[in-house]
Amino acid sequence: MPLHILLTGKPRTGKTTLIKKIVKDLKHSCGGFYTEEITEDEKRVGFKIKTFEGREGILALHGLRSRLRLGKYGINIKDLEEIGVKAIEEALENNEIVIIDEIGKMELFSEKFKDIVLKTLDSEKRLIGVIHLADLGFLNSIRVRRDVAIFEVEIGNHEKILEKINSLISSP
Repeated sequence: MPLHILLTGKPRTGKTTLIKKIVKDLKHSCGGFYTEEITEDEKRVGFKIKTFEGREGILALHGLRSRLRLGKYGINIKDLEEIGVKAIEEALENNEIVIIDEIGKMELFSEKFKDIVLKTLDSEKRLIGVIHLADLGFLNSIRVRRDVAIFEVEIGNHEKILEKINSLISSP
């Protein structure tokens, strides 16, 4: 029986929305972080990291000066590690379920992030998160694990995925 649950899918199919719904419906204590788009004039210009305790920071921003870049975005490793990684560490210590939204290209610039993801996967805690579609070695090594169930999110299949996840979580 898979311990860890990961969502994947194309951008803007509702993966983060689904993560938030799962967390809201859970009877277990959760910690970790999720990401949100930063928009200006209805255009995406970056991404925020938000913890369930209310801390937030910038993950990536159009025009951010950084030696680390992905497309038009400068990557803010400092906030990823000081807010995101720290939230995962705290969740491993204090919560039943660890939320990581997302394990993706931007986050993989951080060795600390990759280390805490592996530590979480190898722990007795359940991980619920989002994994990017990209064909990258680190991501592929997670996808092939026997203790991971992956659900592809599309517009219109949220309820079906929620049912499957609730079934997985409620089974012993």
